[in-house]
Amino acid sequence: MKWSASAPANIALIKYMGKLDGNKNLPLNASLSYTLDHCRTFVEVEISAGDSDIWQPLNIKNSYPMQLSETGKLRFLKHLKLLKDHFVCNINFLIKSANNFPADCGLASSASSYAALTKAACLAIAEIKQLPALSTVEMAGLSQLGSGSSCRSFYEPWCIWHENTVKQIELPFQKLLHQVIVINNEKKLISSSEAHKLVQSSALYLHRKERSEQRLEELLLALVNKHWKQSYILCWQEVWDMHSLFETSAKPFGYMTDLSLKVINSIRNLWEKHDDGPIVTMDAGPNVHLLYREDQRALADTIQELMKSEFAVIKNYE
Repeated sequence: MKWSASAPANIALIKYMGKLDGNKNLPLNASLSYTLDHCRTFVEVEISAGDSDIWQPLNIKNSYPMQLSETGKLRFLKHLKLLKDHFVCNINFLIKSANNFPADCGLASSASSYAALTKAACLAIAEIKQLPALSTVEMAGLSQLGSGSSCRSFYEPWCIWHENTVKQIELPFQKLLHQVIVINNEKKLISSSEAHKLVQSSALYLHRKERSEQRLEELLLALVNKHWKQSYILCWQEVWDMHSLFETSAKPFGYMTDLSLKVINSIRNLWEKHDDGPIVTMDAGPNVHLLYREDQRALADTIQELMKSEFAVIKNYE
């Protein structure tokens, strides 16, 4: 028998950076995310005759080659064991997964991966043990234990996550146009999990919670009132707040590159010239996410043309 599931990535506009409880992946601060339904992980689960769980890449059409490091593989299978223990299930599984976007380079692939694994494994175990299906809230809570931000991938398009509470919220701009300017799709040298630990040594970390939650309050107000420019300004501030934590840690590290700066400065120049443009955000990686209103499709197409000669561009519209 075989069970399949998929889950989307999500991009946080107010970032989750720092943990209250590392074992439960409880975030230091509340975060706000937009779900990227077109950037997905696909997982297949089947019963294995072996004496342990196994992971393999899944070969499907339009997927990126998926190779997990030994550490990544162990972490992925550790989450599967957590799910099996939760259901008191002793069956071993073969897990296959694939992304339709690059992994481990700051595009939130861990969020979609752990959400998809949680969905597929819960589906398989519930059927095998003849248990009732888990609710979305229950699955999101279990997924959070493997990858904190994965709990947001169960809700769309807008989601708020604060400690143990994750929920969909109603906001304007229900359908944004999304582009990722892929500066570099190689595996990050410092994972997001490591970054959460390292930033705690930054002097800027002391008041990070207060800054981010004040910014969240202001961003929600801006979005509710459809103040697009103010939303752009607040998201821009949040990007630099997070990346400043990286650069001011006791052992400084960073993800931005000269090309990252080239892209985001070109967007800033656009805003200065036209007093309009896309919202800019970045995760813990060099790649740049751009979010447009639906009426900005012509602008999105123009930027796509400008960028595609130098960068790969992933988009969610035709």
